[in-house]
Amino acid sequence: MSWFEAVILGIVQGLTEFLPVSSSGHLELTKALFGDNSLPEESLMMTVVLHAATALSTMVIFRKDIAEIVTGLLRFRNNEEFRFSVKIVLSMVPAALVGVLFEDHIEQFFGGQILLVGCMLLITAALLFLADKARNTLNPVSYKNAFIIGIAQAIAILPGISRSGATISTSVILGVDRQKAARFSFLMVVPLILGKMAKDIISGDLGASETNTSLLIIGFVAAFVSGLVACQWMIALVKRSQLKYFSYYCVLVGLVAIVYSLI
Repeated sequence: MSWFEAVILGIVQGLTEFLPVSSSGHLELTKALFGDNSLPEESLMMTVVLHAATALSTMVIFRKDIAEIVTGLLRFRNNEEFRFSVKIVLSMVPAALVGVLFEDHIEQFFGGQILLVGCMLLITAALLFLADKARNTLNPVSYKNAFIIGIAQAIAILPGISRSGATISTSVILGVDRQKAARFSFLMVVPLILGKMAKDIISGDLGASETNTSLLIIGFVAAFVSGLVACQWMIALVKRSQLKYFSYYCVLVGLVAIVYSLI
């Protein structure tokens, strides 16, 4: 991988993390176009680093919200901030369990599995289309909804299933207000990514990778900068635009990926 490819991967991650089109799926497709022949572990390493960069950009944009969540947890008072914090923690449980119990199996999905990515993008398209038909409400995220949305996030570990698409679509289908759904979706992933990074550092998995450190840094910076710019713009775009247009895009890219994998 060259520095140019690392920059492109970072920009792809930064731009697609906040749109419901699967950033991990686009990363795998971009790697395939570049002829990436890295092992699944190395491919996953770059994916984790780029996700960490966009998590950091999310933390910068939502720093006030994150401060309220942390404060709410520390105060242990039954107020709105504490209840929202509990819902965030509750939403993390399914993905955390999947990550711990099936980590070795998950790594195998990040090694140029283009056919899988294409099929999962079609599933993302279906979710977005169904959500677009759902009735708009002003309902907040309930405890039950938080756990169900967490299950959607766990399934979105698969490349091609958009995390934001799955969580926002699930929220809207459950009757949650679209703006509240988008905010909850982007905030709920930050603790998981930071937890994943901490686990890899403690276990030594990051140090064991043979991926060029300078390329990881270049990719990280590109993803962080593009994420900062894209986060505010794309969150507004998700709230204003109809999800069906993202559904059409996922169908197109998914079919192209499937055809590409078969020829």
